[in-house]
Amino acid sequence: MSKVDQKNKVEVATLSGLTVGIGKRVSVAGEEIALFKLKSGKVTAIENSCPHKAGPLSEGIVSGDHVFCPLHDWKICTTDGQVQAPDVGCVKKYEVEVVEDTVYIVVN
Repeated sequence: MSKVDQKNKVEVATLSGLTVGIGKRVSVAGEEIALFKLKSGKVTAIENSCPHKAGPLSEGIVSGDHVFCPLHDWKICTTDGQVQAPDVGCVKKYEVEVVEDTVYIVVN
């Protein structure tokens, strides 16, 4: 595998330790990340700060693929980081890998 193809992964949780619909705050390389296990079983990760007033997204209510900021109810997609209309903006999206029961965030 070439250096370009290599991925650095940081272990952040166990799959069995995540609860569907409940966010988990993790820290990777000095960045605060909101980790979510969705109803579909998919695990997603986005920046843990709403672009509106920096609300902690890991504490928001999850509905489908979206999380609602606990401060002002902005709706943000956990799979691509996009804020939903009529609000505008986005948060950073992180690549997640699950190997058996271990959840990793991929860092560059």
